[in-house]
Amino acid sequence: MNGIEHPGNGRTAYHFQPAKHWQNDPNGPMYHNGLYHFFYQYNPHGPTWDTGKLSWGHSVSGDLVNWAALDNALDPTAPFDANGCWSGSATILPGGRPAILYTGIDADKVQVQNVAFAKDPSDPLLREWEKPSCNPVIPYPADVTGNNFRDPTEAWRGRDGLWRVGIVAEVNGVGSLLVYRSADFLRWQRNAAPLHASSRDVPVLECPDLFPVAAAAQGATEGLETSAPSGAGVRHVLKLTDFAKEDHYMVGFYDDVADTFVPAEPERGDDPDNWRRLDHGHLYASKSFYDARNKRRILWAWVDETDGGGVARGWAGIQAFPRAMWLDADGKRLVQWPVEEIETLRRKRVGLRWATDVEAGGRKEIAGIVSSQADVEVVFEIPNLEEAETLDPEWVLDPKGLCAAKGASVHGGVGPFGLLVLASGDLEEHTAVFFRVFKHDGKYKVLMCTDLTKSSTKAGAHKPSYGAFLDVDVEKDKFISLRTLIDHTVVESFGDGGRTCMTARVYPEHAAMGSTHLYVFNNGTGAVKVSKLEAWELATAAVNGGSLAPVVVKASDPKEAL
Repeated sequence: MNGIEHPGNGRTAYHFQPAKHWQNDPNGPMYHNGLYHFFYQYNPHGPTWDTGKLSWGHSVSGDLVNWAALDNALDPTAPFDANGCWSGSATILPGGRPAILYTGIDADKVQVQNVAFAKDPSDPLLREWEKPSCNPVIPYPADVTGNNFRDPTEAWRGRDGLWRVGIVAEVNGVGSLLVYRSADFLRWQRNAAPLHASSRDVPVLECPDLFPVAAAAQGATEGLETSAPSGAGVRHVLKLTDFAKEDHYMVGFYDDVADTFVPAEPERGDDPDNWRRLDHGHLYASKSFYDARNKRRILWAWVDETDGGGVARGWAGIQAFPRAMWLDADGKRLVQWPVEEIETLRRKRVGLRWATDVEAGGRKEIAGIVSSQADVEVVFEIPNLEEAETLDPEWVLDPKGLCAAKGASVHGGVGPFGLLVLASGDLEEHTAVFFRVFKHDGKYKVLMCTDLTKSSTKAGAHKPSYGAFLDVDVEKDKFISLRTLIDHTVVESFGDGGRTCMTARVYPEHAAMGSTHLYVFNNGTGAVKVSKLEAWELATAAVNGGSLAPVVVKASDPKEAL
């Protein structure tokens, strides 16, 4: 692990990315024999998706922070994957042998499902994978249309001992999640009914995930292994990705006898775009796994480029920082939080010794750290809600549009207040992460926004606004919390303790040439109190730089990792 070093060429300091070329979906993350393995969609031939046939890149880590690249795990070498090894998942079979189920684009460019096994399960690096000649193990079904049949989930075992896997498919024009069962991981039989089918014409779904969560009291954060059966105290989460590059999920009840899923919020309907958002910003194609070392569920997700500069840089795409994930006490939504190993990167700290007011129209700099790679936690107290604006009903279902209409520079009643990150000294460039409180139906609604409209002066950079309403009782609690990870071109924010998340890609030109600034601001009518503020400068992690030595640590305790 290094100190504070500018990563160069627009690269991030502690987010996962290969040394060069294109990456997209996370594939098959797992913990095995003391190491974390991460696979990802990778084009070894260039920095764009369409200039080569995709492979599975492969990196390993002892701590989820520092990573070493290995040779590709899967390359298109056989008739059943001749045009690419697409997304899939990894499963550890009884006896400890890892298996990969993945979508192959065969010689006729048809999507089929293949299996590969670790050649030597005792090799801690799992460097070699073998594809049996019986592939494809799940051919293209006759009733699937549009050549949309892909992205197998991690497999799980039912109480009958059979393996299950979910595969998204367009069945007669309807986006569906099919379930297949197998006793040996080679011969698979389709269940008669899909686990999910959209109620209207939603033909294309992607990157499914189905996993159990503990329905426990508030404060319980432990995860469950993927084959944990349904029953008292257990719920399941079904996650699907749509073509709007949004990941949606629903908490519900999975029956492993009939292979059916019943949502806990049926009023949200059968179409994923009406379900809860995993992240309200720019994050896509997520994949989770159970971390047996620390008994937690961890989420990976792809964050692609939005400035069109991948060819010039020679690389494109990063992964969001790994997040621990658990069920909130309300039993309906997930909580996400950066894995605790990020704290090993914390260096210099600045904070408040006492509460401080940020007056109307004011801002205060958080100085003393390198704020281009930082971890910031802040709690805002709102002493007076009387000045809150009345929410126009037309915005109730469009928080993103409301954030665009009432950005960080638009003065309001209670808010906007929050953080200005990656800011130039003259504020010509800055990204705002903020809250705004509205009156609505005799209560108060809290809006969370990430405003990119002034994030960059670079021509061609995408600069939207992201928004979501928080499920908080601000009238009762009088405070709102925010945590933000800043890493050169990515800003990940966690509102209300991780119940609402928002990820953004930004391209501030000043950050490549000089120092950047970090502020607390308030553009509301009345003062806002900052009752807690801690900001840490983060070191530069070792991410796919070449050597295995700094990252392969077989420590039972992640705090022992380098």
